[in-house]
Amino acid sequence: MSIYHTLNPATGELGQEFTTTTDAEIEQAVESSQQAFGSWQQVPIEERAAMMHRAGELMHERKTRLAQLITLEMGKLHSEADGEVELSADILKYYGQQGPSILADEPLQPDSGGDAVIVNEPIGPVMGVMPWNFPQYQIARFAGPNLVAGNTILLKHAPDCPQSALAFEQLIADAGFPTGTYINLFATNEQVATIVSDDRVAAASVTGSERAGSAVAETAGAHMKKVVLEMGGNDPFIVLDSSDMDATVAEAVRGRMTNSGQSCIASKRMIVPTERYEEFVTKLTERMAALQPGDPTHEGTDVAPLHEEEAAKKLMEQVNDAVEKGATVRTGGHRLDRAGAFVAPTVLTGVTREMRAFHEELFGPVAVVYEVTSEDAAVALANESSYGLGGSVISDDVEHARQVARRVDTGMVWINKATWTEPDLPFGGTKRSGIGTELGQAGIQQFLNKKLIRT
Repeated sequence: MSIYHTLNPATGELGQEFTTTTDAEIEQAVESSQQAFGSWQQVPIEERAAMMHRAGELMHERKTRLAQLITLEMGKLHSEADGEVELSADILKYYGQQGPSILADEPLQPDSGGDAVIVNEPIGPVMGVMPWNFPQYQIARFAGPNLVAGNTILLKHAPDCPQSALAFEQLIADAGFPTGTYINLFATNEQVATIVSDDRVAAASVTGSERAGSAVAETAGAHMKKVVLEMGGNDPFIVLDSSDMDATVAEAVRGRMTNSGQSCIASKRMIVPTERYEEFVTKLTERMAALQPGDPTHEGTDVAPLHEEEAAKKLMEQVNDAVEKGATVRTGGHRLDRAGAFVAPTVLTGVTREMRAFHEELFGPVAVVYEVTSEDAAVALANESSYGLGGSVISDDVEHARQVARRVDTGMVWINKATWTEPDLPFGGTKRSGIGTELGQAGIQQFLNKKLIRT
């Protein structure tokens, strides 16, 4: 079986296979990207932005087909796949509308008098390595802002979603982008290292595993190139208080179960004060147990399969390790007796530091609930993680929640909502969750030369 292939996670059925890019094609792609950059950076930003806005419109028009490919290739619920395409289209349209103003010259006022300005200039071809869990959103988040900024894109998508990768490449071409500005590659890891090492490539961005990010960052660092890394998370969902526990639990379930739990910003660790702990656990268990697994294309399905069999096996190893060391399964804790990579929605309590589930990211439908005796203990537990991507603080007192959020060591904290993403808001983390930021003003400026011109 080819490295790049479509394998339906709900049925195990092998679909299309695609040939890996040859070394000669890699060389041609890098040269084409570098040549395209020479002219693309000279195109007025208003024209680049207009093409990106058109790409967003095309994505809206093609939503049905793009969503079908997402569900086919990584098993996402079709309703969520629709939402992913809409979000991705909104990202492209946003930078198509706001890119020129975000990247406008930045006047300065030197203390010594005279004038100075920061000019935002693109730096060249950027290599992107993208994951399978959000096949369209991940590309849009990376490529949309960078193309508007004037960089060109070389992109290696996950081997699990080659048809989604090709569909995005076609979308960019149909929106009028010149040849060479965006190139999809069915590359190997070794070829990615070759590309990042190439003097013609300016930078690299990776969303995915720590292994992949570390490897690309090491290569980039050896060649003095900037990287942006988004590696994962173990996001806390801190409940300070709640006058509507049903709504709080519903938000916790949404935060944990979006994309069947296969999200870096999923609410993975529920942290609840002693006085509300049993109520929260009871209600969470009831809601998780009531979720309906099934065919991700059917309207009544709440839980889709994991993206591949190996992911389901790893998740069960983490759950079994916790149970063997004393954790309690409130619901779930087992594979489902049906075709596909299904794991039952699970709630674990009594997880301790000796267990893998305490330290590792649980990438699937497993929620861990912790009991704490104070607000300080809640913050300390939230910060006791090698990850620092997102998090949530729940309280009727919004101002107090904001103050607690400042104490949480993550790149993002959402108040009274599970962590999510919006086109104009920065997305990034601390610690082993990554380096740098995507989206928003901070994100679009990651791969720029912020040139000072002094007069």
